[in-house]
Amino acid sequence: MEPRRFFRSVKNLHLVSSKLVEGILSGNYRSVFHGTGIEFDEVREYVEGDDARLIDWNVSSRLGSLHTKVFREERELILFLVVDVSASLRWGSSASKRELASLVGGLLCVAAVQNNDRVGALFFTDRIERWVPPRKGKKHAARLVHDLLTLRPRGRGSDLPKAIRAVLESMKRRGICVVISDFKTPVVWKELLLLARKHDVIAAMLSDPLDAEFPSSGLVEIEDVESGAVVVGMGSSKGFRDAYRSYGTANRLMWEEGFARRGIDLLRIDTGDDPALALIEFFDKRRSGR
Repeated sequence: MEPRRFFRSVKNLHLVSSKLVEGILSGNYRSVFHGTGIEFDEVREYVEGDDARLIDWNVSSRLGSLHTKVFREERELILFLVVDVSASLRWGSSASKRELASLVGGLLCVAAVQNNDRVGALFFTDRIERWVPPRKGKKHAARLVHDLLTLRPRGRGSDLPKAIRAVLESMKRRGICVVISDFKTPVVWKELLLLARKHDVIAAMLSDPLDAEFPSSGLVEIEDVESGAVVVGMGSSKGFRDAYRSYGTANRLMWEEGFARRGIDLLRIDTGDDPALALIEFFDKRRSGR
């Protein structure tokens, strides 16, 4: 997607991102970081009414009286995007999934910078295409948006497990990880569970109507753009279309149920959706616990 087209797609980007800051980063993100979006400040003598779970027993035994840990809220957040740029994102019925990923990531980048938070990203296919360390500032956000729009990946396939392992090894401080992908990738439950234990993880699943329904047509060849495998089918056959639909539904449900079991919030965005509205609605529901 051309940068000019990106900004045309969200003509009021600065207004939208301001609403995202108010409704997502400054409010909703911090509300879900309760108990984890804080850092240790000091130890002081226990006062009646303090949370007994915060008593520091080592210090208490050493000093001969109860002492409790005091924490303070972390004002600075780290937003980290894990962005799939594999070949399966190059197509879509109304717009490509790659364009949608650029819009979602771009909106979050601008919102994070306006909130004075650090933002970084990892771009992956079947290899790590690019790593952008979390930083602050408009220039840094502009670079990230440029990468989202123009990065030309070397790989074709997708290896999300490898990408998650790279994040686990490199991101030492707790942050918010948004995985942006169509999740046509090897199962990654072990790695995602480890990531969710350390960070707040959101899965942004990109979809297209063609993922669910195959159009009625004649004899067709369906190519897996990542592996190059080709399947021949009759688009006019109800049995073929039903099998195609069943496969897509089973794959979607597998991911949805897997995310739910591991406490990972799922944001589904279709290529026909307005990504800004989808983000605002998602985080509004997240904050209210719906």
